[in-house]
Amino acid sequence: MPVFALTDEPIFPKPTLAEPGGLLAVGGDLSLARLLAAYRRGIFPWYDERSPILWWSPDPRPVLFPWKVLVSRRLSRTIRSGRFRVTLDTDFGGVIRGCSGMERAAGDGTWIVPEMITAYERLHAAGYAHSVEAWQDGELVGGAYGVAIGKAFFGESMFHRATDASKVAFVTLARFLDRQRFHFIDCQQTTGHLCRFGAGEVTRNAFLRMLEVAREVPGVAGAWQLDGREPDGPEALAQRMG
Repeated sequence: MPVFALTDEPIFPKPTLAEPGGLLAVGGDLSLARLLAAYRRGIFPWYDERSPILWWSPDPRPVLFPWKVLVSRRLSRTIRSGRFRVTLDTDFGGVIRGCSGMERAAGDGTWIVPEMITAYERLHAAGYAHSVEAWQDGELVGGAYGVAIGKAFFGESMFHRATDASKVAFVTLARFLDRQRFHFIDCQQTTGHLCRFGAGEVTRNAFLRMLEVAREVPGVAGAWQLDGREPDGPEALAQRMG
């Protein structure tokens, strides 16, 4: 199948026209309108500084249902210990810059180039991109970020500077999404790390049907924050898991 060249209009071809590897289109920009149009159709950008903007819609697609997140006994003990304080939407810039030093599972070098950082900070300012942060002794030591469209959450990347920091942050985020009745977390690429949390693959067509429903449900407006039952994340989460 051909790879489509995008025009100046923020429109995309049908995701089902993507190549077998998931590549759908090339070019365009990272404007707010184009990114929102992409996510609403199950498409995301992934490229590096050596290539033009590339747009993807993989088949199959790994997803994680928030209410089915798996937590190992060891991670449960770490959460229970209160080693990390967890927040939402407190330092989006710090999280995405922390993630920019990480490699995509199938890539070479960083894929979060400076223009990506700028674009997703615009998404954050507009209320669509969100972050979860893990803090230790007042320092940001891990976190993750993604994009919310309706009740669908598209996980983008995570990072850690302390053992288990990103895992505790991710589990806290998943439980928050569960309480807010999000339909699924899109994991974009299958990795052993995400499978251990309970992620599984669905066909592209199944994913697009799920997204068609989830994107039309009103989401969580404004900056996100942990509710009173889970003021700092890990402590109350440990109680929920027994």
